Amino acid sequence: MTKQNMAVSDACSGLNMVVTMAAVSNSTVFTQKPPSAPGGCVSVSVSRKKFLKDPDINGTQWINSWVESMRASSPTHIKSTPLSPTEEDHSSWMVHRPSALEMFDQIMDASRGKQIVMFLDYDGTLSPIVDDPDRAFMSDKMRATVKKLARCFPTAIVSGRCRDKVYSLVKLAELYYAGSHGMDIKGPEEGTKYKKGGRAGILFQPASEYLPMIDEVYKELVEETKTIPGAKVENNRFCASVHFRCVDEKRWSDVAQRVKSVLKQYPKLRLSQGRKVFEIRPEIKWDKGKALEFLLESLGFANCTDAFPVYIGDDRTDEDAFKILRDRGQGSGILVSKFPKDTNASYSLQEPSEVMDFLQQLVDRKRLSYMGRTRLSYF
Repeated sequence: MTKQNMAVSDACSGLNMVVTMAAVSNSTVFTQKPPSAPGGCVSVSVSRKKFLKDPDINGTQWINSWVESMRASSPTHIKSTPLSPTEEDHSSWMVHRPSALEMFDQIMDASRGKQIVMFLDYDGTLSPIVDDPDRAFMSDKMRATVKKLARCFPTAIVSGRCRDKVYSLVKLAELYYAGSHGMDIKGPEEGTKYKKGGRAGILFQPASEYLPMIDEVYKELVEETKTIPGAKVENNRFCASVHFRCVDEKRWSDVAQRVKSVLKQYPKLRLSQGRKVFEIRPEIKWDKGKALEFLLESLGFANCTDAFPVYIGDDRTDEDAFKILRDRGQGSGILVSKFPKDTNASYSLQEPSEVMDFLQQLVDRKRLSYMGRTRLSYF
């Protein structure tokens, strides 16, 4: 076992935690520099070891900073607080993160002569964000669009949810699925033509040894939060999620404190934050960015320049994948957000309906390209 420092950054809330982790001997260790915290947000540096081992050290400071930053970034406050982005701020942000729809031709020019590979988050990207995560259904029109997309390009769903749960929501057998933030990956159940050195039906689970621990933590979190109205705990197999979207803001700090009190008993697990959700995951260096790299390698595009990966996501956890694309100088990251955020993505879309329009344009462009080649073949 070796130890290293790892930075966990929350792009939405401005919460930064510098952690010390024990790297699993059979996993590849990657290092990365976290993106800077958004302007105006509170940035807190906390020792991960002390954070877990001693609940009194910086505990109140951590909770208070987290709650205030969450309130500032919450959509319920954006319309009413002085911290909300102005039209000028939004316009400036759009200059640096322009609409992927408006820049569609530029993206296509960059992908010319390369194999486009699609990576899609689920919640907030293919489906709207809803109060009950069990009711985050994608529309039939979106499902039909993604089905057509998979016929044109190798396509993967990369989600924090349990892989089986995502599959039950998407219901498309021709896709790759990476659940639990990429810790549970499986290839298409139906045959795929995209096998350039790759493997259909692949199965990769780098954190299998943690399954009993996650089950145990899940049960403790359910028990610990059952008296907080609106709190919901989800077992995503390789990680556990505590949703507080329906919790009164006055109880947010209570949720954070209870999650922290449970997690301090499990030094091999780490805490991260998404959109009104706490994520408890194994402390191995594996995330959506590593899942993207693994899938590219499985498809035969590990060290070649003839692939053009496109990753679309809306959450802090998607930043790991955006950063991989940025560092590789390959492909495009597209953030789904109506509000300015600090991000490693190159482009933006405002909501799932725009995602669907973008995907449909990809399909249409592919078909036009195919028709053009077919016509030329007659001469």
